[in-house]
Amino acid sequence: MKIICIGRNYADHIKELDNAKPTEPIIFLKPDTAILLKKQPFFIPDFSDNVQHEVELLVRINKIGKHIDKKFAHKYYDEIGLGIDFTARDLQLQLKEKGLPWEKAKAFDGAAVIGNFIKKEKFNDLNNIDFSLERNGITVQKGNSMLMMWKIDALIEYISKYFTLKIGDVIFTGTPAGVGKVEANDVLTGYISETEMFSIKVK
Repeated sequence: MKIICIGRNYADHIKELDNAKPTEPIIFLKPDTAILLKKQPFFIPDFSDNVQHEVELLVRINKIGKHIDKKFAHKYYDEIGLGIDFTARDLQLQLKEKGLPWEKAKAFDGAAVIGNFIKKEKFNDLNNIDFSLERNGITVQKGNSMLMMWKIDALIEYISKYFTLKIGDVIFTGTPAGVGKVEANDVLTGYISETEMFSIKVK
């Protein structure tokens, strides 16, 4: 399986990092080795002094597809989840300054937290899903899918122009504002509405 991530999909996050607003979705990939194993802590890598949390809604693909029209995109997933796109921000900034790809800053081992999933029929409106991240019991990120610049079905249409989507692929749909540095001994807990979707320790 592959992990397909969307950058700059929330205007408030674009503003907090002083990035340019994109005219189409920004895509990058993580390998399956980036997945943080269940019940394992996240270890801050020794090549970064500023690893930041980015909480994101996830979509897990359940049907193979290519060139998927937006009006049919809903047939290609039946679960919504929550995860973290860990980012070595200092390394990412160095790479961006040189015009180089971000993978070393975004795709390292353990950089993708994939929490639990909820069947999509449990939601009244997929374009109105509240989600949040707590760090040591304090809410640090809050988002809602209505604030996505490109909604889930539009992302599936766009991504599938370039990549064949396969069963088990996971889409990270972008992070809202509030990203911040993680420290050893932090506990990060993610929620969709009031439902806990993951809780991990940082070491």
